Amino acid sequence: MVGFINAYCLYISIRMKGSSEEEKISWVLTYVQGGVVEVWKENILEERRQGVLAVETVEELFTKMREEFEEFNKELKKVDELRLLEQGGWMCDEYVQIFKEVLRGSGYEGRPLVEEFKRGLNRNIRRRLVEAESPPVTINEWWERSVRLDRNLRQSRVEEKVLGGKGAVWVTRPPEAQPARGFRPLWNNRNQGGFQGAPRGRLGGDLRRREGGGQGTQDPNAMEVDRSWGGD
Repeated sequence: MVGFINAYCLYISIRMKGSSEEEKISWVLTYVQGGVVEVWKENILEERRQGVLAVETVEELFTKMREEFEEFNKELKKVDELRLLEQGGWMCDEYVQIFKEVLRGSGYEGRPLVEEFKRGLNRNIRRRLVEAESPPVTINEWWERSVRLDRNLRQSRVEEKVLGGKGAVWVTRPPEAQPARGFRPLWNNRNQGGFQGAPRGRLGGDLRRREGGGQGTQDPNAMEVDRSWGGD
């Protein structure tokens, strides 16, 4: 509105110096068009037709326009801010506080206000609340329940990161017991008559000698074991 008034003030001062105030007012009103502004213009023209002159000079017309639409422009600006406002990376309680701040002076109320708040919510939160068994209805319910749900979801994600899947139990089959590499059992079930495959060493050599009735090759080290026994 300020730009509109400044432009027409400049034009009138240059091109309409000799024109009457009535002509200037009529000329300005012909360019006031669209939306609420046009409704305001029609009211002014109706007053003029009835002989009730709301303004007598073009300067008075501009002053009245500023008074009428300055607050309206602020309201439009608030509406535009609300329509662009989204939660994004904010926590929901932060989004609610910013929404309330922008809401003041916007003229929003009732169902349109609720729909505008829902639009700016993150999709996951909005979907969960809409699909709830008892979805919120009033704007205060939407504010309260969206904040509570957002906190619960964030807390759940934190716990998942902390736990890191510790609750899962993985069961693996233990490897089958096997004898050490290079080892053969001393007792052979297929041959119950004695030891077989005895490990090499001082005692092993003596066992082979005793099993064979003293026959066979004897490990030199096994003789030391025989001397130490002294029982045979």
